[in-house]
Amino acid sequence: MSILSGAYFDVMLIGVPGALIGEFMHVEGLGMEVDYQVYNEGGSNYPRFFFNGTKPTQLILSHGTISNSGMGSLIMIATSSGMDAPLAGTITMRNSFGGIERIWTVVGAHMVKYVGPTLDSNQPNLFVEQIVLIHNGCY
Repeated sequence: MSILSGAYFDVMLIGVPGALIGEFMHVEGLGMEVDYQVYNEGGSNYPRFFFNGTKPTQLILSHGTISNSGMGSLIMIATSSGMDAPLAGTITMRNSFGGIERIWTVVGAHMVKYVGPTLDSNQPNLFVEQIVLIHNGCY
């Protein structure tokens, strides 16, 4: 895989319909949100918190290329036809020399949106503008 100028995130998400492998310049949504239920007992000034589950978070991959062209659309076709297509894998942050700085593991990701490139015959590169996924956590 070649390192693009300014592309510092390697994405490798694998699932049943295919794999999403590429390089992106911007990655958002690597966090996780937890939902708690607050319960106050009578006579107590301190509330109790009960774990209620995690909330899906949006993972946004912007301005990049996909190594296996057509896989993004294949995953979208599988999703739009009603097939459950969860993806799991890693997002690797690289420094300007290509060395690994940090790795996040993504679990239970589902593609929500795929925005392809703007076609322009004067542009030599065909970039993926944006891929949006919901996920159950990044670790």
